[in-house]
Amino acid sequence: MSNDPTTPVPASVPAATPAAAPTPDSPFRAEPGDRDLAPQFVLPLVVRIERAAPPPRTDALETAARAVLVMLGDERSTGDGAWARAMRDWQDARIRKVVRRARGAEWRRAEALPGITVTGKNAEVRVFPPVPLDGWPKDLARLQVSGTDLDDPEPPADADPAVPVLWMNPDLDMSAGKAMAQAGHGAQLAWWELSDGERSAWREAGFPLSVRTADPARWGGLTTGGLPVVRDAGFTEIAPGSCTVVADHPALRR
Repeated sequence: MSNDPTTPVPASVPAATPAAAPTPDSPFRAEPGDRDLAPQFVLPLVVRIERAAPPPRTDALETAARAVLVMLGDERSTGDGAWARAMRDWQDARIRKVVRRARGAEWRRAEALPGITVTGKNAEVRVFPPVPLDGWPKDLARLQVSGTDLDDPEPPADADPAVPVLWMNPDLDMSAGKAMAQAGHGAQLAWWELSDGERSAWREAGFPLSVRTADPARWGGLTTGGLPVVRDAGFTEIAPGSCTVVADHPALRR
């Protein structure tokens, strides 16, 4: 349940032409650049999956996306906060997220490490400040990256258009961990595109959002409509350059 580097595309770059506008020193650059030479960091996320009661897939995706936003908006992540340096180092390089799973004593050990636990309807996801790509804490490094599939017992309800929606590509088959990381990328892109006031309003509301699979007939329009689009680097599961998520925040609609 992992995610290798992706190439998110900001709203100002049309999804059909990902290499047209990014600057030479940008996390959105499609080709290797200076950011690839910088020390690489990763944002760890751990989802709690107990054998007897795994969370529904959509709930896990939404909780992971909110966990990324909670980390971005936490006072420890900005200014002189305890996690600010790690957050800057992480965002100065490629944007990487890795999702691992834990249960029982594994989850309790993960909760003992500095981080933030975010709960959904049933899902629990703990997000940690970024760590070096090859420098994971041992209690996180030993957790499994793959091997668990999550399903929705019932189809999720239609998304509320008044709430931000992270639209997943209907043509891609991603594992739960991969999809959770991609949803986190989409939420992060939306956060970056918002003004300070819009960010504050979203944070104060508790970061409401939905994750839904787009109607195939709408997907093309979503990717070319000026909204933030995530493109995957193609290191795991899917082809390079694949559009995985469109971040449809009401404040970003043209």
